Amino acid sequence: MKKDENVKMVGQTASAGFQVGVRRTLPISPEQSWAFLTSSEGLKLWLGTIPTPTLKEGETFKSDEGITGQFRVVKPLKQIRLKWGKMGWDKPSTLQIRLISDKPDRTTISFHQENLDHANTREQMKLHWEEVLAAMMDKTNLLTER
Repeated sequence: MKKDENVKMVGQTASAGFQVGVRRTLPISPEQSWAFLTSSEGLKLWLGTIPTPTLKEGETFKSDEGITGQFRVVKPLKQIRLKWGKMGWDKPSTLQIRLISDKPDRTTISFHQENLDHANTREQMKLHWEEVLAAMMDKTNLLTER
């Protein structure tokens, strides 16, 4: 029985394993979005607790929660691209965070992750990034209410 190589599962790519993308528009400026995303409170949501992160290209990190990686691209107010892996993973994934805005008081934050090893990992990470963005929405709503 010959396997049909054209059949792919949702989120599966030919070259980058499984991938997932989640985005949400927040009612804050790109500057506020970046400031929150890179603050210790924001970092804790998507990286975990890291002692004195500097978000410089080439910097490696390991969080108290077991997330490890290396920053590859850091473009303030626009993009962060990094290697991102959880404890127990055979290899890290590639995570890209983009800030997209065409209005001064609204910013879409996009998490895109690729090189995931399995459809189940993809689903887990989809839920994870949805939770991260929901928490960011809650936290940034507090910013706009002040």
